[in-house]
Amino acid sequence: MIQALDPLREFSMGSLVFRLVLALICGGMLGLERGRKRLPAGFRTYIVVCLGAALTMILSQYITEMLRGPWAEEAAAYGYKLDFSRLSAMVISGIGFLGAGTIIVTARSEVKGLTTAACLWASACMGLAVGCGFYECAFISIILIIITIRFLAKAEISIIKRSPNMNVYVEFESLEAVGRIITDMKKMGIQIYNVDIERGTFKQGVFPSAVFYTKIVDSRTHSEIMASVSTIDKVITVLEL
Repeated sequence: MIQALDPLREFSMGSLVFRLVLALICGGMLGLERGRKRLPAGFRTYIVVCLGAALTMILSQYITEMLRGPWAEEAAAYGYKLDFSRLSAMVISGIGFLGAGTIIVTARSEVKGLTTAACLWASACMGLAVGCGFYECAFISIILIIITIRFLAKAEISIIKRSPNMNVYVEFESLEAVGRIITDMKKMGIQIYNVDIERGTFKQGVFPSAVFYTKIVDSRTHSEIMASVSTIDKVITVLEL
């Protein structure tokens, strides 16, 4: 622990202001990264979440101080005890409703918003750390989180592109074409271990579709596989999920 920060760990007005401002900064840093990608939860959302979590922890400390001081006699008379971690535990579980609201499943059976939901939860936990005066933890956390969501994205994409497994979204003219598509994909050396078919009808450009969960058994790249699938008869659209 850094001893120079000890005065800011004390429960005082200066410490209170510092904690709330630091929570605002930490939440804002995460929000800016998410906001620049036009994701559902952005700059202000992250600030409010982090501030709210810090405020909850400060409130827990305040109640504890009051029970040990001005409210001590009343608390002893009624046998009242406070679990210091109870309010913070409710923040960690309660933030789930916000995270769930950012997760969606698209028409192409693609899940989006998981990273945003995870960042919201991490922002709340970071706010708790700031609220209780654990500044070193908050500082290290914000650095690692930003590195993960900004700079490791390219590494993730590279790993996925080299993976032998790939999910291929295909739109085709009619459901009768599914059998032909599966047969042709197998002839191309693509191993299919699951198919999720979305039934639809030709109406205003809406075609039946399916997600093929496949495995590449040769040295071809994902782009080459996509190009091969797009040449199959009756196939309209091909996308990698």
